[in-house]
This record gives sequence, structure tokens and C-alpha cells, in this order.
Amino acid sequence: MTIDANIVIAYLSGDENVVEQLSEWRREGKSLFLPTVAESEVLSFSGWTLDERRGTEQFLAENFTSISFDRLIARIAASIRRSVRIKFPDAAIAATALFTRTPLVTRNARDFRNVPALRVFVV
Repeated sequence: MTIDANIVIAYLSGDENVVEQLSEWRREGKSLFLPTVAESEVLSFSGWTLDERRGTEQFLAENFTSISFDRLIARIAASIRRSVRIKFPDAAIAATALFTRTPLVTRNARDFRNVPALRVFVV
């Protein structure tokens, strides 16, 4: 499962549905991939204290496999942007899901609805 930033934010905010779903997937041993672009979005929140940010960084490291935005994923994202009107971060996240061959877990399917071959799971 490739995780969008809004899912991590919902989890950290205590959204019961998201907490339950991610916990279930972890119990089942499913891989939870976090694109580095999504990680950057999560960690860009300026309202956290240093301890809160460090705690979030630790949570991300312990619970998700980080997928770097490398040349191959960049090319997939570029291909998406050539064919679909989509913001760069969303294209990068969608490209990561296509690269890992996993569904994209998000709270906003609308941003990804026109990406060819992308499977979207809404929580």
C-alpha cells in the first residue's frame, strides 16, 4: 500500500477509521510505502515543537518503508503529468504507487481519478 500524506496526517490526528485500517494492515504484514514527497508534506507542518517533529520522524521511520523520489519515479511522474492535469506532489505520489505496484491509500481520490492504471483505496 502506498500511503498519501493526508492518511498519515489523519492517523496522527487520531482519525479512528484511518488508525484502524493502518493497524489492520500492519497486523496482516502488508508493506506500507511512504513516498518521500508525502513525508516532506507531513513534516512541513510549522506548528510542531521540536519534540513533536522528532516524534513524527520516528513514527514514520518505524511504520513505513520510505520510497525515494529517484530518476525512474521522476520519469513515471513526468509521464503522468504529460497526460493528466495534476499537481507535481500528487503526480510523484501516484508514480510511487505505480512503481511499487500497490494501491494508493488516500482521503482524496478526486486528485488521482484520471491517472491511468492507478488503483486508489479511500479511507
